[in-house]
Amino acid sequence: MNAQSELGHGHSIAAWTAVTIILVAFTIGTFAFWFEIVWLVWASAALALAGWVAGGVMAKAGYGAGGDRSTAKAHS
Repeated sequence: MNAQSELGHGHSIAAWTAVTIILVAFTIGTFAFWFEIVWLVWASAALALAGWVAGGVMAKAGYGAGGDRSTAKAHS
């Protein structure tokens, strides 16, 4: 199986959106944990979950790998 025929690997708008939201959530959560701001730790956990859900919703809407609204680009 060559690289052109593989689906996924995060090359989609849905994946990039989910990963970005989750990385921001973990960054906020890390600093909140460090500074002992408990409510913000839990809020960042909720934000990470929201990022996961957002990625799934966007994938179902066609922005995932191989989706109707996502176009594959050839690697050079």
